[in-house]
Amino acid sequence: MSDSANRRTIALISEVFWEPDGPQRLRERLREAKDLGAEVAVLPELPLNPWSPSGRTPYPEDAEPLDGPRTSTQRELACEVGIGLVGGSIILNEAGVRHNTALAISASGDLTGVWEKAHLPDEPGFREADHYRPGTTPLTPLHGFGFPMGLQICSDMNRPHGSQLLAAQGAEIILAPRATESATWDRWRPVLVATALTACCWVATVNRPRPEQGVLIGGPSFAVDPDGQVLVETVDRLSVFSYDPGTLGEHHRRYPGYLALRSDLYAPAWQAILDADSPS
Repeated sequence: MSDSANRRTIALISEVFWEPDGPQRLRERLREAKDLGAEVAVLPELPLNPWSPSGRTPYPEDAEPLDGPRTSTQRELACEVGIGLVGGSIILNEAGVRHNTALAISASGDLTGVWEKAHLPDEPGFREADHYRPGTTPLTPLHGFGFPMGLQICSDMNRPHGSQLLAAQGAEIILAPRATESATWDRWRPVLVATALTACCWVATVNRPRPEQGVLIGGPSFAVDPDGQVLVETVDRLSVFSYDPGTLGEHHRRYPGYLALRSDLYAPAWQAILDADSPS
């Protein structure tokens, strides 16, 4: 049975903050989201970076360690406003390897989890394979916001088995920052709806809002429930939606949510693919 007192409210902020006035604008957007009742705000992919993957050349200033200025700004503002935040940055690890990293930041400013983008495009406007390496973060739900959620980044959602694994481990919602062209939205939309239906969880994504560096980035924020019902589809700068996690059991009792996961079949098949792809 639905209980409005237990509803989660999520804000999707379709704006980037790499210009000099970025921190002040981010503060304002987070306050707006908080005033609308949001407990978590989701930013687009690499929200404090310009879209440097438009070209092949990576620059040192694009990346930072986990205590770098972009990450610190996001943590400080989440704490100041008192709202959970899914942000991101290009993180340079101790081995000197760069990863496109989503950051889960609590309302007290603590970094509670990360996800490194696992599937990297390599095409005009999205030369990401030249800028960072595929991630190796374990596929497991994060609990730093007080409920189990999964993180994916942009093209990770186009390999939906990752989202299905997160949901099978208990994630009630998958949050996915992205940077995509408006012309590709017709391909994205059915994948997101199908992922919500087949994984039996809520799915929400927010895009960078406008063309950058000659790349025709744009397209809506989007949220869909486990029955495939669209909750948000808008190019507004700020959108908010709510859901009741108490209804998840009802979704699981309906088709296709009740179908067995059959990991006994899938795990050996994936292992055989891995073995075949591994050098002998």
